[in-house]
Amino acid sequence: MNDAAPPRRIWLCADDYGLAEGVNRAIRDLISRGRLNATSVMVVGAAIGRDEVAELQAVAAASPRCAIGLHATLTAPFRPLSMYFRPLHGGLFLPFPAMLRSGLLRRLDPDLIEDELLAQLAAFKELFGRAPDFVDGHQHVQLFPQVRDGFLAAVKAAAPGAWVRQGGRNAPLAKRLGAPKALVLDVLSAQFRRRATAAGIPFNPAFAGAYDFTKSPDFGELMRQFITDMPDGGLVMCHPGFVDDTLRSLDPLTTQREAEHAYLAGDQFPPLLAANNVTMG
Repeated sequence: MNDAAPPRRIWLCADDYGLAEGVNRAIRDLISRGRLNATSVMVVGAAIGRDEVAELQAVAAASPRCAIGLHATLTAPFRPLSMYFRPLHGGLFLPFPAMLRSGLLRRLDPDLIEDELLAQLAAFKELFGRAPDFVDGHQHVQLFPQVRDGFLAAVKAAAPGAWVRQGGRNAPLAKRLGAPKALVLDVLSAQFRRRATAAGIPFNPAFAGAYDFTKSPDFGELMRQFITDMPDGGLVMCHPGFVDDTLRSLDPLTTQREAEHAYLAGDQFPPLLAANNVTMG
């Protein structure tokens, strides 16, 4: 009789496919190595097109379990796909702080949010020939007040088989209080989960991966922390990439992406999963 507990199966999702060519290349490399089992795609990114999609589809098809989702994008420096989206700043989405503040102050229009996300879902379907497996949000925008209403309405209408990402953790209270960024996601996610449940849209049971990118921490130690309390079906977010000029021009997260890629591609990551009885299979 084997009393060993079955392994916990998690999603390890690389965000931002389509942001830059170096990001795309790093994500495809990790999928081909079996080190990722999900990635989310920015259809408004600077490096998304037929060739980049075809290369992603090819490596994902060779992976035993790799989901491809939409990375819904509603913050600068990107532009909307829908004609009448508001508010804008210089033709671009609002920067992250202003978008969050607008949601908190109830200054957004959920119908315009829904229209933009329907346009992004349509663009994904045009590129990939199908709806996404899941939908999440760049800079966690799907969790913002008012945004979440339009977001969930669009997913239910245009991707009814997809699940959505919530950002709440499955961790002791003391650990949650010690990470301010993740604590904000916990608070925002509570209402998001209630509304997703009411809409009949499934979501991941737990989330990890948020940290202060500016401090260049030890990503291996962070991964150990991320998977320690992760239940079966939980999701860990990551941002691997190779730095190029496009990335430098669009996003402040640069060299830490290379540190994430190096760890996930290296020899230390598989033993960490095994030691914690975690699998991506």
